[in-house]
Amino acid sequence: MKNIGFLSFGHWTPSPQSQVRTASDALLQSIDLAVAAEEVGADGAYFRVHHFARQLASPFPLLAAIGARTSRIEIGTGVIDMRYENPMYMTEDAGAADLISGGRLQLGISRGSPEQVIDGFRHFGHEPAGDDHAAMAREHTRVFLEQLEGKGFAQPNPRPMFPNPPGLLRLEPHAPGLRDRIWWGAGSRATAVWTAQQGMNLMSSTLLTEDTGVPFHQLQAEQIQMFRDAWRAAGHQREPRVSVSRSIFPLVSAMDRAYFGGDATSHDQVGHLEGGRARFGKSYAAEPDQLVKDLAEDEAIAAADTLLLTLPNQLGVDYNAQVLDNIMRHVATELGWR
Repeated sequence: MKNIGFLSFGHWTPSPQSQVRTASDALLQSIDLAVAAEEVGADGAYFRVHHFARQLASPFPLLAAIGARTSRIEIGTGVIDMRYENPMYMTEDAGAADLISGGRLQLGISRGSPEQVIDGFRHFGHEPAGDDHAAMAREHTRVFLEQLEGKGFAQPNPRPMFPNPPGLLRLEPHAPGLRDRIWWGAGSRATAVWTAQQGMNLMSSTLLTEDTGVPFHQLQAEQIQMFRDAWRAAGHQREPRVSVSRSIFPLVSAMDRAYFGGDATSHDQVGHLEGGRARFGKSYAAEPDQLVKDLAEDEAIAAADTLLLTLPNQLGVDYNAQVLDNIMRHVATELGWR
């Protein structure tokens, strides 16, 4: 059994070729796609967060809306850039969205990825000490995780407008259990070890900011094993979760072949990102029988408990729902994921 969800970047563009032409389209179709995903038996709806771009940027209203429209699937992010976040306000927003969904929130957070603008987090009022924005993201994360514990820390007003419970006050609303449902988007093996030490779940994507010469899925499987080893060494009492994301397209219809037939020869790519070598995973596109064989050889998918399927949201809700349905019907069952 494997959890299967989708990951959407929420792109929109005012192009006649796009089914998603406005921000309103992106938001409303994201809700509809989550509902459709639940109906075809998928387990999660996850959304990428990008600022200063024609993509989804403010996740909590969207997640709360999806939580109110669905009843079973997990809802989450992959990932929120913590350089931009006020961790106190984020605690309140996340708590509210989690309670609306009945405890189904799964939040992927991270240091972030290359931005649309130069040091965009500065426009949000965040100035990293010593210009170390990665350290700032981790400090924001430390505060966020601490607040999710729900412990009181603020001295109450002796003459409050409304009666207070006894003792120090915490941020409200508090969402019990949400602390265990925070994931860190790790782009390297060393970061995966750090993630385990912090007691966060591991979210790994189709990009690793290192390259050892081995195929991507093997490097990612090594990252996952290092995470699990570090988790055990840290002495955490619960079992961690691990997700990987992939672009997977069963070629079932003529439309599938027109859109993704060219990806059948996809392979790993090695490039440079932010001054270092990076390895990108390939896409999977094939007839269902061949797809099953190809995916059975992906060591990282086998090692993860959760698979996030990156979807081309600009092709519209109906098409993407059909892609999910094809994967659930023709691939997941054959691979023993169901």
